[in-house]
Amino acid sequence: MFPMMNLIKNLDYVFVAVIGGIQVTQGAVTLGNVQAFLQYTNMFSQPITRLANLTNTIQSTIASAERIFEIFDEPEMDFEPGHFPIVKSDKNEVTFDKVDFSYVPDQSLIQSFNLNVFPGQKIAIVGPTGAGKSTIINLLERFYEVNDGAIRMKGEDIRNKPRSEIRKRMAMVLQESWLFNGTIFDNIKYGRFSATKDEVIEAAKAAHADLFIRELPDGYDTILNEDATNISQGQRQLLTIARVFLADPEIIILDEATSSVDTRTEKLIQAAMDKLAEQRTSFVVAHRLSTIKNADKIVVMNQGQIVETGNHEQLMAKNGFYANLYNAQFIGNTLLSH
Repeated sequence: MFPMMNLIKNLDYVFVAVIGGIQVTQGAVTLGNVQAFLQYTNMFSQPITRLANLTNTIQSTIASAERIFEIFDEPEMDFEPGHFPIVKSDKNEVTFDKVDFSYVPDQSLIQSFNLNVFPGQKIAIVGPTGAGKSTIINLLERFYEVNDGAIRMKGEDIRNKPRSEIRKRMAMVLQESWLFNGTIFDNIKYGRFSATKDEVIEAAKAAHADLFIRELPDGYDTILNEDATNISQGQRQLLTIARVFLADPEIIILDEATSSVDTRTEKLIQAAMDKLAEQRTSFVVAHRLSTIKNADKIVVMNQGQIVETGNHEQLMAKNGFYANLYNAQFIGNTLLSH
């Protein structure tokens, strides 16, 4: 709308100038009259141009509102319990049993995926971009349903339970920290609303966040702004880890939680995450392979398939796909330094 109105305004201006110029040469009007008409043309076009801008805003607002109302109109995901048999012999914390999955029909991503995770194990999932690492986590949390096979927790298929019940047993630390407008205390307590003040402080201490919080002018009552930009990225990440400590879940999922911080802060966060993972089953999705060297089992994925499994020493000794990935990060650093 705006470019069209602007074009009409300019054409109108040129038309008045040309016709006025011809009439001035013929002595029909004075030059002052033509100048007055040009000013009138500008004055007349200004409100029309503003109306065109307003129309653009209204159109954008309507388009945004349509998307919002589409979400509101989506039906709730009612729980329909599955009737999958309980495998009593399966003592694993988590079992992926011949799982197949695809986002798009006829474009298979995960094929016959098998993984046994024992209670208390730290499982690292690594691989190139698009290998299916995050998809495995999405399936575990039932953001998507498997096309074939089964995912079991302690022998029971997760489709037998409501999604809310499955997710209460897990906690997640993402690459991007999610904090809300409010006090630091409230942001940590979001992990468990029934927690006491002492429990919140203990969780902050466990996450190595208590020290920097007490150094802030208002301590735990410090108000975080909308994007929590009044504290650093590393501090935001420590608060999300403190929240997970407070939630005290059975299973922890760490999705590249240290990729956007400096080395010193990374060590603090890594120490907090190692303490968090003690005596809990944990899944770590990582691109920086140096952060998962102490994992009990490293699952190497490529194109939706497990290509290698083992700990760091075993996989490096194989000198295969994992070793190539691990060595490639140092080659990249060497190239950058030169």
